[in-house]
Amino acid sequence: MRSQSIALSALIAVSCLALTACTPTATDKPAGGGSSPSITTRGPNGEEATPSSDITLSDSEKERLRAGSYTAALLWPASGDFIDAVNRGATDEFGDLGVKVVATTDAQFDPAKQQNDIATATALRPSAVLSLPVDPSSGAVAYQPLLDAGSKIVFMSNVPVGWTQGDKYVSVATDDLAAMGSLAADALAEAIGGSGKIGYIYHDAEFYVTNQRDQAFKSTIESKYPSIELVAEAGLTDPSSAEETANAMLLRNPDLDGIYVTWSQPAEGVLSALRSAGNTKTKLVTLDLSEPIALDLVSGGNVAGIVADEAYTLGRTLAKLAAYGLLQKEAPPFVIVPAVPISANNLQEAWMKSLNVEAPAALRE
Repeated sequence: MRSQSIALSALIAVSCLALTACTPTATDKPAGGGSSPSITTRGPNGEEATPSSDITLSDSEKERLRAGSYTAALLWPASGDFIDAVNRGATDEFGDLGVKVVATTDAQFDPAKQQNDIATATALRPSAVLSLPVDPSSGAVAYQPLLDAGSKIVFMSNVPVGWTQGDKYVSVATDDLAAMGSLAADALAEAIGGSGKIGYIYHDAEFYVTNQRDQAFKSTIESKYPSIELVAEAGLTDPSSAEETANAMLLRNPDLDGIYVTWSQPAEGVLSALRSAGNTKTKLVTLDLSEPIALDLVSGGNVAGIVADEAYTLGRTLAKLAAYGLLQKEAPPFVIVPAVPISANNLQEAWMKSLNVEAPAALRE
């Protein structure tokens, strides 16, 4: 989704200024080279994944929560469609469990503001906290007051550096990263008839979310589609340079049948490059929802497929994990929500499945 893409790029910029602030999994390798990893989603510290469908509460556990007068604070790194969907999911789940949400904040990608948000929330002594650290390094200090106050903390997608699950936080939940990359490979392969030449624009930084998604795409192409030749690779650190990157790739490889782009914001730049060149042949696939990318998809343009996540489900899952903490119920260290493959035929249904809202009017028309 566009807002998730913007959020992702901003979080990458903040989190990866120092490599020690990023915690890739044990299987991560630079996406542009080396052998392909196994196609399995791992957590920020290499944890094995548990599906969100396994996170359940019994009727008696729900009654205990409703009788507990618990409160929660939702301390988000940003705002926008993706975070809004996660927030709705969490708020709805907490509402069902009788947990009162006493604070919802937007750090605007600013670690200092997030630390202030945390201090303000700490004064409310929430029983549970959901958050994503803007800066995992400084977050190790920033979240400590909540821990000292007894809050049960659940993180989305990443954790403070040095923090251990079970000791300092309940769990971390995110998307099925490997499935997203693998499904993108399937979509591109189908669009070009299972054979041809493709380009691969990956995120050239140590950030485990994008690294795993990119690597899964590459692994799937190499292992599952022997008639598809990956002839061009380009690393991307700044989404705003995507159009320039695509122009250079297309200049050297004008006969590309398809291109994979690491997420939807840079994919918009790649789409612009294709349009400027009058290229209607090269198919494009990417990850995360974006209205311009989705509009090209339903209009029969270059975009052949998108893969998103179940953001609303992610919010409900985070809240359930917080409930595990409140009940002192053992939680798995790393939980993932399903990926959502999107084509022109299922766009509106998939948009609802991902965000739990209707697609924008332009797409519904």
